[in-house]
Amino acid sequence: MKFHCLFRALLAGVLALAGTAQAADSLTLLNVSYDPTRELWRDINASFIAQYQKDKGVTLVIKQSHGGSSSQARSVIDGLEADVVTLASFIDTDAIAQRGLITGDWAKRLPNNSLPYASTIVFVVRKGNPKGIKDWPDLVKPGVEIITPNPKTSGNGYLSFFSAWGSVVLRGGSKKDATDYVTRLYKQVPVLDSGARGASTTFVQRGIGDVHLSWENEARLEVEEANWRSSIRRSASGRSRTSRWWTQAWTGRRPGPRRRRTSCTSTPTRPRRSSPGISIGPAAKPS
Repeated sequence: MKFHCLFRALLAGVLALAGTAQAADSLTLLNVSYDPTRELWRDINASFIAQYQKDKGVTLVIKQSHGGSSSQARSVIDGLEADVVTLASFIDTDAIAQRGLITGDWAKRLPNNSLPYASTIVFVVRKGNPKGIKDWPDLVKPGVEIITPNPKTSGNGYLSFFSAWGSVVLRGGSKKDATDYVTRLYKQVPVLDSGARGASTTFVQRGIGDVHLSWENEARLEVEEANWRSSIRRSASGRSRTSRWWTQAWTGRRPGPRRRRTSCTSTPTRPRRSSPGISIGPAAKPS
């Protein structure tokens, strides 16, 4: 319910600034999101479209763009005309704000610092856990193949990287110990997909790897898809809390006069879009 309310508030701000929503019979929006949220937005969009049609008499068409979180941020910075951005990490979102595309205080514009939900990195292993993987040190045992997305392009990959790092330093290890551990871990990654869904496909459909470092919701989906030939395990050291952040939105399409973007409660002017940039997500903080 909280998530639905936040999203409704977000889209309401977009539609109010669009102005055309009041005068037109239909309106098309683009939500640029990260990789494993396809099913989530499919359900939320259907509910919101029906409710908005009932309340305002306007037919909405909500288009989706999915990919690695940092890659998506990079596309928006490069000029992808998004109306709503819902990314996996604070830093990906803030990279867009730093280009002036949304207000710098975006995190304060919605409840809970604009954080509608939280997740953690979990291990998905083959049925019966034949490699005996229970905790982070088990990942670097000889013969264990790890599937995780590229930390340069994926929020899942970035958070997995820092969860691995934190599993060392929060147990008293040094920076050098953490560097050595992460280096060993990535030497045992046969494929670095660009996003979370690609990594799921590699693990489930292509059958590569002994363990997949995954978001909770993606882990559940892939276990179901595998007909329970895989199973989910949490690290024995406890949950590594990770935050999935979303951001505000903007309206307006080129060509035409400049319009103002919205963070639901404020409307910075729209700057000229230019060359591509790239950013990556925040560290997971094991607790």
